[in-house]
Amino acid sequence: MLLIADSGSTKCDWRLVAEDKTYREFKSMGFNPYFHDEAFIEQELEKNSDLMAYAEKVTAIFFYGAGCSSTALKRIVDRGLSRVFTKAQIYVDHDLVAAAFAVYEDEPCISCILGTGSNSCHFDGDIVREEVPALAFILGDEGSGSYFGKKVLADFLYKKLPESLHNELKEKYGLTKDVIMDRVYMKPNANVYLASFMKTISQFKDEPYVKEMIVNGFIHFLENHVNCYRDASKVKTHFIGSVAYYHSDLLKEAAGKCGVTVGKILKKPIDGLYDYHIAHYFAKIPFRV
Repeated sequence: MLLIADSGSTKCDWRLVAEDKTYREFKSMGFNPYFHDEAFIEQELEKNSDLMAYAEKVTAIFFYGAGCSSTALKRIVDRGLSRVFTKAQIYVDHDLVAAAFAVYEDEPCISCILGTGSNSCHFDGDIVREEVPALAFILGDEGSGSYFGKKVLADFLYKKLPESLHNELKEKYGLTKDVIMDRVYMKPNANVYLASFMKTISQFKDEPYVKEMIVNGFIHFLENHVNCYRDASKVKTHFIGSVAYYHSDLLKEAAGKCGVTVGKILKKPIDGLYDYHIAHYFAKIPFRV
């Protein structure tokens, strides 16, 4: 059986595919080797009884994950998966590769991730290429959930938010300076914590402050991570991730200002990944891993 996984920093979608191409779907927390070691990955997977019921039947795994950007980081995930799926051949690659495969339409394109974090790549059907690096939530992640969460929490403390949004955050989350500083600077997974405020932020997207912040954040992303490609004005730019999906109107507004042609906007890539692997894995057509 073939197991396909798409993991962000927050959650992971799994699709278990049988030889007849039927499938079952599972979910787990996301695994990012920047924050999780192989023992943690093993322990968390073993808690997932639905997925574990098929562990001995899986013969191949294609795992695409946030943070899996170098050989050393990929090996952390590989070793964690190997402890659980002992009979499987395992391939680990970056979530950007998943984004490229999921939206590919037999022509060169730019594929972007706008979720908890953000990133982009160019894909010509053969090579997945980054022009500039993703700098994670402290230095980068423009246009992502963690990026907007960081801005809103800072303006909450600076008392710059619209009163309605300020009061909602204070009442819903019990925010104080001490709470925020502890969660961001002292606790693990600060990027996920920051991105967790995106749902509340979205509820206020008709507020001029929020709309302007989101559009400007998307412009910042497009200027740095899309227009850096030489053919950006000539090819479609596709987007994957909840932030892109739920704010597609504002994303298109920002793209118009940056001269970017928007293609697909998908909430998550697992459907496209399934189609790509069905076409290549079962047909034994070589493809990049």
